[in-house]
Amino acid sequence: MIEIKNLKFGYEEKVVFDGLNLTIREGEFVAILGHNGSGKSTLSKLLVGLEIVDEGEIWIDGLYSSDETIDEIRKKVSIVFQNPDNQFVGATVVDDIAFGLENRQVPRAEMIELVAKYVAKMGLVGLENSAPHDLSGGQKQRTAIAGALAVGAGILILDEATSMLDPAGRADIMKLVRELASDEKRTIIMITHHLDEAVYADRLIVLNDGEIVKNGTPIEVFEHPEELEKVGLDVPFAVKASKELLGQRVISKICVTNEELVEALCI
Repeated sequence: MIEIKNLKFGYEEKVVFDGLNLTIREGEFVAILGHNGSGKSTLSKLLVGLEIVDEGEIWIDGLYSSDETIDEIRKKVSIVFQNPDNQFVGATVVDDIAFGLENRQVPRAEMIELVAKYVAKMGLVGLENSAPHDLSGGQKQRTAIAGALAVGAGILILDEATSMLDPAGRADIMKLVRELASDEKRTIIMITHHLDEAVYADRLIVLNDGEIVKNGTPIEVFEHPEELEKVGLDVPFAVKASKELLGQRVISKICVTNEELVEALCI
C-alpha cells in the first residue's frame, strides 16, 4: 500500500531523512515510534503531501506521489492530528463529518447515509448538532476520525492522536483504533511515543534521527529493551514485569500487553 524508496528530506537547519526505505502492506496496522525530533510526524506530512520530498520516491497504492497525483493520493490517505481543533471546519458534528464528502461531490442521499453510519460507529449519537469545539477531547477525536473514515480513504494516519487526552480518553480512542484495525481492513499508521499503545499494532517501526533502528512485531522490538532505552524510549510495564517473572520461571514467555501478562499469570 505504501512504498518509500531512498527518501531524502530536510529543513534548512536539519536533515531529517537521508535515504529512508520503507514498505507498508495493505491492511497492516503499523505504529511508528520515536522521541521528539526523530522524524515520525514529518513522515506523516510527506505521505499526505504537506511536505515535498527533496529526493527519492513515495508510492501510495500504486501511485507515484507528485504534484500531478497529489489530489488522487489525498483521496487514498486521511490524517488525524493531535489537536482536532485545528482541522474542524463544520459548525456541527454532522457538518464536519460531511465536509470531505461534499468536497468529493458525493450524492446527498449517500452522504446522509455515510454520515449516519460513522456517527453511530464513533459513538457520537446524540451529539450530531453539537459544535465540535464544545465536545470533550475524546469526542473531538472521534469526530475527526469519523470524518477521515467517511470519505473512504484506504489509509488512515493517526499523528499523535491521543497525546492531548487524559488516560481514560486515550484508552477509549485506542479501543476504537483496535476495532478499526480488525474490522475495517484499512491500512492504519499510528504515530505515537506511547509504547503501551503501540503494543497492539501488527508491526512497530522505531525511528531515531530519521533512521529506522527497529522494525518488527511488538515482541521482536521489545525483547531487547536496552536498545530502545538508547534512543530515548522506555518499554511497557508488561514487558518489564514479564522479563523479570520469566527469569524467576513464574511465567514461560515475554508478554507485551497487560492482558497477555494477566493470562500468563493465571495459567
